[in-house]
Amino acid sequence: MSFIKLSVASALIFLSLQNVWGQGAFEGNHQAWNQLLKDNVVLSVDGFSSQVNYAGLAKQQTALNQYLISLSSVHQATFDAWSKDEQLAFLINAYNAWTVALILTSYPDLESVKDLGSFFNPPWGKAFFTLFDKKHSLNDIEHELIRGSGRYNDPRIHFAVNCASIGCPALRNEAYTSEVLNDQLNQQTLAFLSDKRRNRLNKDTLEVSSIFKWYKEDFEQGWMGFGSLEDVFIKYADALQLSHKDIQKLKTQDLDIDYLDYDWSLNDVR
Repeated sequence: MSFIKLSVASALIFLSLQNVWGQGAFEGNHQAWNQLLKDNVVLSVDGFSSQVNYAGLAKQQTALNQYLISLSSVHQATFDAWSKDEQLAFLINAYNAWTVALILTSYPDLESVKDLGSFFNPPWGKAFFTLFDKKHSLNDIEHELIRGSGRYNDPRIHFAVNCASIGCPALRNEAYTSEVLNDQLNQQTLAFLSDKRRNRLNKDTLEVSSIFKWYKEDFEQGWMGFGSLEDVFIKYADALQLSHKDIQKLKTQDLDIDYLDYDWSLNDVR
């Protein structure tokens, strides 16, 4: 899709939001988003991955728009007064909800989120929504507000934010909330690392998602005492089904680590 076409689609979202503006400020919970996820996210039998019913979400566009409006109603001072878990849950939900909105600007005429941009102008860099009284992009949420803020330092967010692709960790079928955020992030991490389509031992090589290559520094900056990817994989050895011998090889850095190609196909219900 061309930038012009995406700009028009984004403008249509804005106009749609304007039509229902003022119908509700953010009430401190994510119940509307929670219901949309329950209605339209289908978990795999093993629970390690999920598919999204974008056609169903398109039919509930008004409910989605109203939720997005409630997110946009939050001011920076209000956000800053929240607990760290409230902030992080809010930002993860915002990223995922606006990603869905972006997909719906062109659905069903796309096969990948990448179709909404180009190499030089990727979809994640397009500022198409308002948050904290400023225009923002998805990259702004992930790389500035979450990763770049210095407030959170939690690499598990990479198993929670969803880029609408098969290679991504599962889109959870419930909203993130501060009360159970740590448990939710733990569950997402275990589910992703347990998925042999994305992370697996192949003879003497540990083949893992490219997420660990792109965000290696996040996993090595001290969370849970981790100083290397090997530390991470040792911590989650059970999920990766690693033997005692494999763990010892990781400790001595004698187990090769390779990164799998990322599947950018749309995570649509098939």
